[in-house]
Amino acid sequence: MAIVTGKPDADGLGEILEALRTWQQDDAPLQLHPGDVGWFWRTGVDTTAAAVRTWSRDGRIVAIGLLDGPGLLRLATAPDALRDEELAARLAADIDDPERGILPAGKANIEAAAGASVREALAEAGWQTDEPWTQLRRNLAAPVRQPALRIETVGPAQAHVFAEVQRAAFEGSTFSEERWHALAAGPAFADARCLVGYDDGGDAVAACMVWSAGPGRPGLLEPMGVHRNHRGLGHGVSITLAAAAALRALDASSAIVATASANTAAVATYTKAGFVPEAEVLDLCRV
Repeated sequence: MAIVTGKPDADGLGEILEALRTWQQDDAPLQLHPGDVGWFWRTGVDTTAAAVRTWSRDGRIVAIGLLDGPGLLRLATAPDALRDEELAARLAADIDDPERGILPAGKANIEAAAGASVREALAEAGWQTDEPWTQLRRNLAAPVRQPALRIETVGPAQAHVFAEVQRAAFEGSTFSEERWHALAAGPAFADARCLVGYDDGGDAVAACMVWSAGPGRPGLLEPMGVHRNHRGLGHGVSITLAAAAALRALDASSAIVATASANTAAVATYTKAGFVPEAEVLDLCRV
């Protein structure tokens, strides 16, 4: 059957989330997670729908892309289609041709799973390797040790607290209470937990969101950050432990996260919280 490219409307995002949930497997490479779409929902439902692309064969979605900023496509493929050469060729052709409406002309980046045939197809089209990312995973079969921080689960009344920590943790962040409410209105948030860690003085010092893909599947940490005025005190490890515990309570099989390999402090934090680094994955770029 022919492969059809699609662009869902807002009502079609539920199908996108469900497909991404079923593609999360402990024995499959890390790739776009429903939590990534859930976090993107902070921009609003219509903006989220406009950022999603699909590729379907015989009525079944086999690949999903999220335009996560100018010139960046984050790609996920059904696990049984990772090595599908026909799909890879179609993905590469659509991605590489600006007239097909996936990426604009000029510099662009692709995030694709390790071992996916689309990586080879894009390389043949002239795409180059770019920034390395370290993917980490923590098995959740055993209980998670208690964090040093006091942890609270954030609801609507505390959204401003999460927003304040988020802005203080990430340079240039414009995250707001309004954006928290926007993402909380999305269906992915029903399987999420928003956490804030408080130190002994009662200050909110770290925050993290976790996103479940359903029982027995890997859950995602996105984002995780420590307030700029409270770094170097182990708070990143504490909030990461709390995040892993929250995912275990949601019956996730493992907790996953990815960070730029150049961010050695983040890699060290996750490792101290029991996450095991997996093989580096390189982004692909067109210059």
